Amino acid sequence: MKCNVAVVFMHDYLDGDLAREDTLQLQQHLKHCPACLSRYESLERTDAFVKAMPMEKAPDNLSYRIMKSLPSSRRPAAWTSWVRRHPAVSAAAIFMVVMLSSFVSMWNQSQELSVSGPDLEHVVFEGRTVIVPAGQKVTGDLTVVNGDVQVLGDLEGNLTVIDGSVKPLASTAHIAGQVKTIDRAVDWFWYKVSSYFGTLAYGS
Repeated sequence: MKCNVAVVFMHDYLDGDLAREDTLQLQQHLKHCPACLSRYESLERTDAFVKAMPMEKAPDNLSYRIMKSLPSSRRPAAWTSWVRRHPAVSAAAIFMVVMLSSFVSMWNQSQELSVSGPDLEHVVFEGRTVIVPAGQKVTGDLTVVNGDVQVLGDLEGNLTVIDGSVKPLASTAHIAGQVKTIDRAVDWFWYKVSSYFGTLAYGS
């Protein structure tokens, strides 16, 4: 499998749209290609970050503000023809505006603690610290935003911490899945932009 095909498969796999046979080919490729493995891990962290973000409805006047920010043209017909001749550049420009708007909106949100997962019955909260107590088992993935995590018991899934930290594991702790930390939203933003343009380049 070529790397450009692997990149397309990565996005489909993270979206849950990749066929089983293609999934096996992708996994085999990642075992032998460190560059693609690094790219996949970055995409996986980005995907976890995006899924943990609260969904925000776009302002009603967003389309108007975008159109108003575009430079006026004395020859609308020429500008329209340029857009038709360069659809990829036009799409990239719109993507940048929308991503920047989402990024600003994210930073304007309150930095409240957010915890998500299928099994939170035995999870304990102490201030901004999320604790899996000793002797307790939490099933499924656990995602914590704007807080610290301390695992004293069992976590049967992945642990993702965004803008927080994972305290040293106790001797009684056990995490069955992977532990991921995403600390810098700016890195996420620029990686999201670069991965988007990389996909465009491979697709062209």
